[in-house]
Amino acid sequence: MNKTNKYCCFVISLFMGFNLHSQSKDSYYPISPVNFSQVELTDSFWGERIETNREVTIPIAFQRSEETGRIKNFAVAGGIEEGTFNSRRGFDDSDVFKVMEGAAFSLADNSDPVLDTYLDSLIYLVGAAQEEDGYIYTLRTILGDASSHRDLKGRTRWSGVETGSHELYNVGHMYEAAVAHYQATDKRNFLDLAIKNADLIDRTFGWGKLELVPGHQEIEIGLVKLYRATGDEKYLKLSKFFLDKRGDSKIDWTYNQTHKKVTEQGKAVGHSVRALYMYTAMADVAALTEDRAYVNAMDKLWHDIVETKFYITGGIGVAGGREGFGDHYELPNLRAYNETCAAISNVFWNYRLFLTHGDAKYIDVMERSMYNNVLSGVSLAGDEFFYPNPLESRGQTVRSEWFNVSCCPSNVSRYMPSVPGYIYAHTNSDIYVNLFLSSETTLELGDQKVKLEQVSQLPWAGNVNLKVDPENDTEFSVKIRIPGWASESPVPSDLYRFTKGPSKPTIIKINDVEYPYTLENGYAIVNRTWKEGDEISIDFPYEVRVIESNESIPTNRGRVALQLGPIVYCVEGHEVPNGDANHIYLYPNQSFDFTFEKDLLGGVNTISGKANLLVENEGSQRSFPFELKAVPYYGWANRGGSQMLVWIPKNEKFAVPKIQATIASQSEVTTSKKVGAGDLYIVNDLYKPKEGVSAEVTNFNWWPVKEGVENITYTFEGPVDVSESTVYWTKTSDGGVISPKSWKLYYKNDGEWKALKAKYVINQDGEPSTVKFKKVKAKSMKLEIVLDNKPAGLYEWEVQ
Repeated sequence: MNKTNKYCCFVISLFMGFNLHSQSKDSYYPISPVNFSQVELTDSFWGERIETNREVTIPIAFQRSEETGRIKNFAVAGGIEEGTFNSRRGFDDSDVFKVMEGAAFSLADNSDPVLDTYLDSLIYLVGAAQEEDGYIYTLRTILGDASSHRDLKGRTRWSGVETGSHELYNVGHMYEAAVAHYQATDKRNFLDLAIKNADLIDRTFGWGKLELVPGHQEIEIGLVKLYRATGDEKYLKLSKFFLDKRGDSKIDWTYNQTHKKVTEQGKAVGHSVRALYMYTAMADVAALTEDRAYVNAMDKLWHDIVETKFYITGGIGVAGGREGFGDHYELPNLRAYNETCAAISNVFWNYRLFLTHGDAKYIDVMERSMYNNVLSGVSLAGDEFFYPNPLESRGQTVRSEWFNVSCCPSNVSRYMPSVPGYIYAHTNSDIYVNLFLSSETTLELGDQKVKLEQVSQLPWAGNVNLKVDPENDTEFSVKIRIPGWASESPVPSDLYRFTKGPSKPTIIKINDVEYPYTLENGYAIVNRTWKEGDEISIDFPYEVRVIESNESIPTNRGRVALQLGPIVYCVEGHEVPNGDANHIYLYPNQSFDFTFEKDLLGGVNTISGKANLLVENEGSQRSFPFELKAVPYYGWANRGGSQMLVWIPKNEKFAVPKIQATIASQSEVTTSKKVGAGDLYIVNDLYKPKEGVSAEVTNFNWWPVKEGVENITYTFEGPVDVSESTVYWTKTSDGGVISPKSWKLYYKNDGEWKALKAKYVINQDGEPSTVKFKKVKAKSMKLEIVLDNKPAGLYEWEVQ
């Protein structure tokens, strides 16, 4: 795709104004980050991904935004085109803003006149859609106050702002995009629109005005960025108002963290992206206002997450229904949500915590999310995406070209260009080396400049060289992070542990002489008088590490995970006989090797070892040995759908045997469920409750439908004799899904559906509900249920 046809739509001449002066203070945190635009990235691993994002992901995101009507909404709202609201949700405006932010970031490092012009055309549309007083929400502008659209949540402006309207959420992303565009181009056409809207929000909301809080947090981050760009303190005060008012409004909802004041929240609950956006804003506001109560609350929330709610892949968020946090140690693998947006927001928050505290543990958490959950969210080609990122798949999970709710692809597009900004940081007397990516930068340390040039072999080897060139011979400290994966613990808590320590310590040399460093907050402190040409060499212990979970995580008992450098590995069906990755276990007490394979998944290290495939046939089990090959988790599902495991049974006792196929498992399955039937495979996947020591059993349900009659139909490969059927009904721990009021079976051969006469029982908690009936010949069977004023579900439906 060449640059002349990569960006289309409206190309409009625009007027440009005078530049603003940025706020003079270099950093409002105790530690100053080195902005990504000040770092020249020469790293092949991340460099390729950033270039793919620029050349593929951002153009695709703009293209999808045009195809789905997201961009046309601005034209319709502005009277440029005729039509109605073209997309599905009120928050679709935010997707356009996020992609615009990513494009602005790309412009900061890559001159692209076509993209620059295209962005100006989009900014023109945004300005046209903006109402005279600064209001912008294309859904309401197009449909009007009288509309009953579900996302308006009220007949007037702001009437649904706390419960579901995204008026404030959208413009938060607009502010971020506008500031990024201003910083990248020095043009203020977008920034002026953001200021106009923010002034309206400030006139409307605040103490003694409209005292409401956003239902979906984000504007708080955008307001801080707007304050930083303009120096206008009212934006900072407004951001703090939206935070301080939380827990003191009519809304009392853990889902969007309105249940308590932010300074009283110590347990991470609710929607994980909303929460992490709020925590990120808290960090910014705390740094600017020196509010220690914010910092104390964040510290408690961080410990709650990292000690009880954090996946080994760096993901956050357990369940799809609420897209959020579960209970302590509720970390299932198959139904893990781990939204890509949540991992990205986790990066944002943990980096700010590092800037606050100067502790390497926050970078450890951030790095784990970056290399694993975030990268898993986008394909190697940059053109397909994951919304959830589970740690286990039974072959049903495939990447998508786009989503109706497309926050994740647009978030990826703005995140990727910012990666170089996480490598270095500094104070007046210290330089922090946080990530090991080949790169160059020059930073100001006190009253002089210091040039850094890093050459790193990570993530495929553990060798790093760093040249330090100060303008003058000067004493200062270079603080080199010693990652958790190179030391004693994979995460800064007891949630996960290595089965044994590294075979050697990290070795640091200065000009080829070993340096006896001391550790402080996870950093090796190298303090000396630096001279031009000084060189640091770092040799990390780079070896396969075996990880076990805290015993409080039930789905991981008897299982282990593999890690090499910062990357977590998985086993895909492509490397297992018959594709049966879900039915393997490891040889005990073995060592693992690794090999670089340049033609696999763009070039990766693979981990090799020994494993067995466990098969059950007519009640007896057999094991078949094979050579294990594990691949980086971020690369899974790039070769099509397959079974996948991150947590591998460590012996036969904890393995899940492959069971002989049945007439039910080989049948075609359909359902009356109209929307969200993607989990229908569960009905006949041969996974039943209380069978298989560590098998994770999930349910198919008719949520959110609560009343009426629903059904599932099996269509067999041919006529079969049936005389018995068993259903394992669901009852969730929170009561959200229950067993049906009643159920009945029907069969069909060549004619009409006929009811099967039997005594229908409903046993609870996954116990089998078996019915027997007179043998019939059937080509199809139908399971019909009557709902009992709540969604019903089942684990498995068997036919004999």
